[in-house]
Amino acid sequence: MADVTAGMVKELREKSGAGMMDCKKALIENEGDMEAAVDWLRTKGLAAAAKKAGRVASDGLVGMSASADGKTGAVIEINAETDFVARNETFQEFVGQCAHLALDAGGDLEKLAGTGYPDSDGSVQDKLTALISTIGENMQLRRCASLSVSSGVVTGYVHSAIAPGLGKIAVIVALESEGDTEKLAALGKQLAMHIAATKPESVTVDDLDPAQVERERQVLSEQARESGKPEEIIAKMVEGRLRKYYEEVVLCEQVFVIDGENRISKVLEQASKDLGSPVKVSGFVRYGLGEGIEKKEEDFAAEVAAMTGRS
Repeated sequence: MADVTAGMVKELREKSGAGMMDCKKALIENEGDMEAAVDWLRTKGLAAAAKKAGRVASDGLVGMSASADGKTGAVIEINAETDFVARNETFQEFVGQCAHLALDAGGDLEKLAGTGYPDSDGSVQDKLTALISTIGENMQLRRCASLSVSSGVVTGYVHSAIAPGLGKIAVIVALESEGDTEKLAALGKQLAMHIAATKPESVTVDDLDPAQVERERQVLSEQARESGKPEEIIAKMVEGRLRKYYEEVVLCEQVFVIDGENRISKVLEQASKDLGSPVKVSGFVRYGLGEGIEKKEEDFAAEVAAMTGRS
C-alpha cells in the first residue's frame, strides 16, 4: 500500500474541495493515485460539496459544552455562509453534538473530524459533507479547543445564544481550586461573561508573548520620544503606558465588568478568602464567530462577466 502523506492530502483537498478525512480515505483506497482519488470522491457523491468549498464561510455558530463532572469544557466553531443556516435546527443539532464530541477529542480538530458521528455509519466529517450537500452551503469545521482541571471547575458562557450552548461568542474558563464547586462555577460564569466582553489575550502579564510586549514597548517608546523629553522621563512614560496596555489585554489586570471597581486579581483574591482555598484561573478560551476570516466582497457585475466569459 502506498504511503499517504499530509502533503498529498493537502493537494487533493485543494484540487477537490472535499473534506480532509475524505481526501485521506480516497488516497488510501486508490494507493496514492491523485487523479483516481479525485474520481473516487466524485463517485462517492462528494463533488457537490467540493464545488461549494471555494465559497467563503464566515457565518455559522460557536458552541460550548462541559463534562458531567464539570472538570472539562470545550468550545468549537463551525462556519457556514449565511446566518440563515445558523438558524437551521439540523445545523444547530450538528454543532451541539460536535461540541460534546470535542470534549473527548481534547481540542484536536483532526481527531474530532475523524470521530464517529452518533447514530450514523460515518465520521463527523462525513456528516458535515452530507449537510453541505443537503443544505446547499459551504460549511467548515474551523477550530475547537478544550480545557481541563484536576481540582476545580471548567465552566463557560455563550453570548447571543440562539439555543442552549450555541451562539456568536463562546467562552470557557478553567478555575483551579479545592473550594466549593457550585460557588466556583458561579464565579467562573461571571469571569466568562467578563472575557466575552473584554477579549483579554492572556491570564497574567507573564503569559503574554515577550515578542508582542517588546513590539508594544518599541511603539510606545517612539511615541514618547516625539514629546522631546529626556530619556529618563521617556522611560517612565513608557512604563506607565505599558501598565495601561496590560490593563487592556491581561485578564488579571482588567477591571471586573460585573462590579466596575475591582481588578480580576482582587476578585480572585477575595474568592480565595471566601472559599477558604486558593482560586486560580489556569486558562480560558474565547471564540468569536468569524473573527479572523476575510469576508469576500461580492461584485455582482464581475461575477456575471466571469460567467459570460467577458473580462
